[in-house]
Amino acid sequence: MAKGGFGGFPGGGGMGQLMAQAQKMQRDMEKAQEEVRAMEAEATAGGGAVTVRVNGEHRLLSVAIEPGVVDPSDVEMLQDLVTVAVNEAMRKVDEAAAERMARVTGGRVPGLGF
Repeated sequence: MAKGGFGGFPGGGGMGQLMAQAQKMQRDMEKAQEEVRAMEAEATAGGGAVTVRVNGEHRLLSVAIEPGVVDPSDVEMLQDLVTVAVNEAMRKVDEAAAERMARVTGGRVPGLGF
């Protein structure tokens, strides 16, 4: 092993530098995870007849239903609209969370090298 290097890591920064980088990445990941938990996403279905909000912890925060869409003889349509809106809001928050985490990891999975 070359002097100052550590097992073939590029730059030869040494174990101390490697540990400092790992600790910084861990702090950055923890901060990003907090930001993801605080995220919110909103989605609508049926031209705005149903609006839902979810957070980064996949919790449904609110459901708003326009009174005109409530038809006792067609409950299935309302159920479908709620399902569509919730799924879209979850997709949005997942996409935003993935983008935020990718900024920390550079698109790589920590610990796996890709």
